Amino acid sequence: MKGIFKRTELLLGGDIMNKIAATRVIIFGVGGVGSWCAESLVRSGVGHLTIVDSDRICVTNINRQLPATTKTVGRVKVEVLRERLLDINPSADINALQMIYSRENADFFQLDTFDYIIDAIDSLEHKVHLIQTATRTRAVFFSAMGAALKLTGSKIEVAEFWKVKGCPLARAIRKILNKSGDLPAKKFLCVYSEEVLTNKGKNASCGTAQCLCPKIDNGEGDPALATHEWCSLKAQINGTLAHTTAISGFMLAGLVVEDITKNED
Repeated sequence: MKGIFKRTELLLGGDIMNKIAATRVIIFGVGGVGSWCAESLVRSGVGHLTIVDSDRICVTNINRQLPATTKTVGRVKVEVLRERLLDINPSADINALQMIYSRENADFFQLDTFDYIIDAIDSLEHKVHLIQTATRTRAVFFSAMGAALKLTGSKIEVAEFWKVKGCPLARAIRKILNKSGDLPAKKFLCVYSEEVLTNKGKNASCGTAQCLCPKIDNGEGDPALATHEWCSLKAQINGTLAHTTAISGFMLAGLVVEDITKNED
């Protein structure tokens, strides 16, 4: 098992690898962006990872999300991903939470206990609140802006949040933040692309009379712990691709590793 990270250690050195192994990271949202971010972090040696997502795997996830295959449709997304991550590194501490981050349950996650907080949330309301909350912690915070309607991987880049250009999601978030007066407490980097294409196809839902990923009540009466079928809940569904969402996720993971290395240097 010690051979898993030999090539990484060859590049970064033993001291950095020890620091990476001790790093605590939490990822909110493990869909098209977050799932690839989680994979890259574990393959890079991160030893403590919490993944948060309420969804079950939908057939429409297969085109871009790491845990989604024809054999995993209907299963809880974080559970499938946790199994895969432990197949990569059985010694890793992987905590899978089938939850939705929200204003109401934010304290549950104890964000101050993490070294890095990664936002890959779709919901605008929850994303804004996480930005406000995470930037008040000691953790380093990174956020993914919109990854849908992108085709060109080379156009994906990194910028400080207030300097992100051409991204409708970033623009909408800034508008809400400015209107509320509750601005981020510190600067943070975002992965984004200025490219914004339009949907050319139709029928973006599962394409079945009954969705393969129906909403399931967990029996505890807490909507934050329920699973969701987002196809019928989203105001608009946009087209996505595997390579652009994966590149965004890999870049988020890269920011974590680069920051650890920079701090050590």
